[in-house]
Amino acid sequence: MRIAVAGATGNIGSLTVAALERAGHEVVPISRSLGRDLTTGDGLDDALAGVAAVVDTTNHTGTERSQTVDFFGTTTRNLLTAGEKAGVRHHVVLSIVGIDAVEGNAHYAGKREQERLVAEGPIPWTIVRATQFHDFAAMVASWTERDGVAALAPLLVQPIAPADVADVLAEIAVGEPQGRYRDVAGPETQDLVDMARRTHAARGQDVRLVPTWSGLFGTSMAGNVLLPGEGARLVPTTFDAWLAEQSEV
Repeated sequence: MRIAVAGATGNIGSLTVAALERAGHEVVPISRSLGRDLTTGDGLDDALAGVAAVVDTTNHTGTERSQTVDFFGTTTRNLLTAGEKAGVRHHVVLSIVGIDAVEGNAHYAGKREQERLVAEGPIPWTIVRATQFHDFAAMVASWTERDGVAALAPLLVQPIAPADVADVLAEIAVGEPQGRYRDVAGPETQDLVDMARRTHAARGQDVRLVPTWSGLFGTSMAGNVLLPGEGARLVPTTFDAWLAEQSEV
């Protein structure tokens, strides 16, 4: 089966490409570095010729709401337009658990716009919402760290391994469109501050963590907001297993 992966050179995208290729599928990688630009649409018509399914794993690091919404809106429209023209039969998009409950987050606003366009678009679709990745806690701490001190919200999360996410996306891409797929999450609930502490210890990093709701993430993300819903699909890789890999690096 010929399948295109948007954001193919990113973390999840590259793992999804690998998972599809292991299963014997022909993968068309879509990335600006390969001359296929989602923001302009350049190269998409040629890339999607003969493609049966598209998996969108694109990401955006902007912090302004308007910028993020514009990015996901533009890239999604371009991908859907080219996909419809090429006769793509299945559009799969990776999204995030809990985005409906968090209004003030710029990234979540962009993902909501992406989901809306896909759901209202011309191609049969599947939206896969996943929880935060195992490296999320340390990544957030790195954003706020100053002189060995990092502020971090005590979020409750159920972290997931990127490779497990990629395997789910690859499996879904070759099947029939399912609309809104059930939430996908790791096997165990974790506290973000504790995750960051344990990750730093495994990596031999000395960072003092200050739990606070006055930093990047507010109380709108507290409690069960970021946890998967009822009937979620739980994938196998634990945070402890991922931590063991960090100490070996």
